[in-house]
Amino acid sequence: MTARAPLPETERFARLRLARTDRIGPVTFKQLLDRFGSAERAIEALPDLLRRGGGDGHDLPPAAEIEAEIEAGARLGARLIVLDDADYPEMLAAVDPPPPMLWALGDTSLMSRPCIAVVGARIASAGGQRIARGLSQQLGEAGHVVVSGLARGIDGAAHAGALATGTVAVLGGGVDDVYPPDNAELYAQIVEQGCVVSESRIGARAQAKDFPRRNRIISGLSRGVIVVEAEIRSGSLITARLAAEQGRDVFAIPGSPLDPRSRGPNELLRQGAILCEGVDDVERAFSTLRTLREPPADNPFEGAPEDIDAAFLERVAALLSPTPTPRDELARALSAPIGLVAAALLELSLAGRATLLPGGLVSL
Repeated sequence: MTARAPLPETERFARLRLARTDRIGPVTFKQLLDRFGSAERAIEALPDLLRRGGGDGHDLPPAAEIEAEIEAGARLGARLIVLDDADYPEMLAAVDPPPPMLWALGDTSLMSRPCIAVVGARIASAGGQRIARGLSQQLGEAGHVVVSGLARGIDGAAHAGALATGTVAVLGGGVDDVYPPDNAELYAQIVEQGCVVSESRIGARAQAKDFPRRNRIISGLSRGVIVVEAEIRSGSLITARLAAEQGRDVFAIPGSPLDPRSRGPNELLRQGAILCEGVDDVERAFSTLRTLREPPADNPFEGAPEDIDAAFLERVAALLSPTPTPRDELARALSAPIGLVAAALLELSLAGRATLLPGGLVSL
């Protein structure tokens, strides 16, 4: 892998500022970088993009707010890692689209080692916790870094089992948000011996909307995800689904049909997950040569003009519906170059008139 040139501090600041802008999620962030080549140039262009797209405001946070976040991170001893930094985890960079930035406490090099996630029920059985702890210890001894979400139950047991060999905790709130509070001692041990990571602002308290993003990072850092115990409707199964979408291996530990916490893993097995009864099953799966689905290398904005005609924007907007539609399908319907359509969709999304989705899809 070719070493990346360090990003200028002004560009790193601009990337954090862009990532904290309302209506700019990971898809829009990546497309703005693709179109303008840097966050600094994208920020300069934002007012015109919003005006042309029909937006009614400028949602860019003031520079002082970003400076305060960086200062809070420095006081905490946290490290800011932005997309394209040399130490941005390679596995996470292969996700479509990758998180724009991370705050990290502890040993950030762990995220660049071979990682595997171990997740499961918060209200876990004693047996399930014993399996998670023992399996994580064996995975660590075999050279894997164990990734989980620092929740009660299976997550906490997985971290505890892998403390001595390396573990990464991904949080929904800021890296200083110790949740649940009864995991405070485990959190302190992970900061000391492992790594705590979050996409959220320093000081942010976890909310329900933060956990899908947290789960996406857990699976994105990992070569595979092991589900120990989980009910059918659970965050652990969301993590497993995200892992499958990202081209990662999904493992499930089977359990008794009498225990509702076994329904999740057993359902994953019915859907084709890999049966996991121990570390040998993981090593066997990883010995199979596989290629992760990486985002396309081409820039969709190739040949896009600086300015887009307002009438063309309205023609694109008229074709959108709540059903996700591929960008190239819109280009065919309009008999227009893909770069022009991609640029129009970006402007409409910034104005709140379209929603950009992974894989080149768009909806209302």
